[in-house]
Amino acid sequence: MTDLTWKSIAELAEEVRSGKTKAIDLVGKSLKLIDKGKAYKPIIATLEKAAKKRAEEIDANISKGKDPGRLAGVPFIAKDNFLVFGADTTAASNILKGFDAPYQSTAINKLEAEGAICVAKANLDAFAHGSSTENSDFFTTLNPHDKTRVPGGSSGGSTVAVALSMAPFALGTDTGGSIRFPASLCGVVGYKPTYGLVSRSGVIAMGSSLDVIGPITNDVNDAALVLDVMAGKDPMDMTTIDKPEELSDLADRGIKGLKIGIVKEYLSDGLDEKVREVTENTIARLKDAGAVVNEVSLPSSKLALACYYILCPAEVSSNLSRYDGQRYGYNYKDAKDLDESYTLSRDVGFGDEAKRRIMIGTYVLSSGYYDAYYKKAQLVRTKLIKETAAALSDNDILVGPTSPMTAFKIGQNVGNPLQMYMTDVLTVSANLSGNPAISLPAGKDGNLPIGLQVIGKQAGDKELLDISKSIERILK
Repeated sequence: MTDLTWKSIAELAEEVRSGKTKAIDLVGKSLKLIDKGKAYKPIIATLEKAAKKRAEEIDANISKGKDPGRLAGVPFIAKDNFLVFGADTTAASNILKGFDAPYQSTAINKLEAEGAICVAKANLDAFAHGSSTENSDFFTTLNPHDKTRVPGGSSGGSTVAVALSMAPFALGTDTGGSIRFPASLCGVVGYKPTYGLVSRSGVIAMGSSLDVIGPITNDVNDAALVLDVMAGKDPMDMTTIDKPEELSDLADRGIKGLKIGIVKEYLSDGLDEKVREVTENTIARLKDAGAVVNEVSLPSSKLALACYYILCPAEVSSNLSRYDGQRYGYNYKDAKDLDESYTLSRDVGFGDEAKRRIMIGTYVLSSGYYDAYYKKAQLVRTKLIKETAAALSDNDILVGPTSPMTAFKIGQNVGNPLQMYMTDVLTVSANLSGNPAISLPAGKDGNLPIGLQVIGKQAGDKELLDISKSIERILK
């Protein structure tokens, strides 16, 4: 197996089940491709020993006539904020360097129960705080289309791994666009499910009311299959919801008669002209294929970014309070007393962005500012949820660009946190409202990919995936 691309996940699993292909060969291929692409720095650690052992067990069970599952022998890569056996779980932060997970995340367990094999942990912005993977405490991942540019974040390592064919799929987390944004910049499919559809148990928390887990893949069919395996209620996560129906049996429903709402705020000022051109051309192609196109407005989306950067840091400051250097994680050894141990362990262990978000979050939750900031942001969030539901009551989907720009240069926004935060301007609304959303490759500016964002109804993941498959066919 020397080719650099993968067949569909379903095809790979069927070949392993039938004995045509060995799971150990798929793992070997993935590990070789990881090594081949190491110059792009997407991987923090490989799980070579554990992955090969798991593959050998699957091959042995198949020889005995046992069914290994729907994802038999398929390698995948997990963002390094998933608890996984076989390698440290660091969230790309120095404060967690050397942390050995005591249990695995529910998502990993579900995938492994169906025969999938985790082969590596991917780089990210530390604790998922960022949009470029430059906030990793270890190294910056490079864009697969241009090494001088960022891949997006925070799931940059996972996205680059898929773009470079290191594995058929990878897992990411999306709190404000961290799956969709890098998917747009790297030219792959990134899916953010309805909030609660996939368990967050065993995934290091960022913003608990915003975090979702989703797949990064080469096409919509693969995303649907992986999501179908992971989705559903989990007693370890009380925010989870029932899987509404079989998600992987997609129907190419066609474009004719599809009602598409074009969010006018997403095509307003501040959009790169090439991104605007690709988005408008895509909409025109969908209209030519028979779609009914309507302009819709989400007035509160203009406030969504400000709302997000109040609510998210508030939850970050709470979630990061557990990393105190005493129970686990980095401990400053030369502290003179307990107070200094707490202070210096966090000072040295956390990077600048984590500290920034802790400070903002603590500020907006303080007694003097809670009503002025946090409470108002929650009111805006409720208004945005209602506006999104109203827009989708008259339309099947909402459409716009995923990112306001193509991949920017490494270092370009590092010294300007506000400019970096602006990269999330088109993706945060779906997290605030809890709606499912997907980024599909729609075109390029030179060699730099541009993504189309498609937003569906809450708990309407099957419908969104069906429609996305139809749109994907038009775009290819």
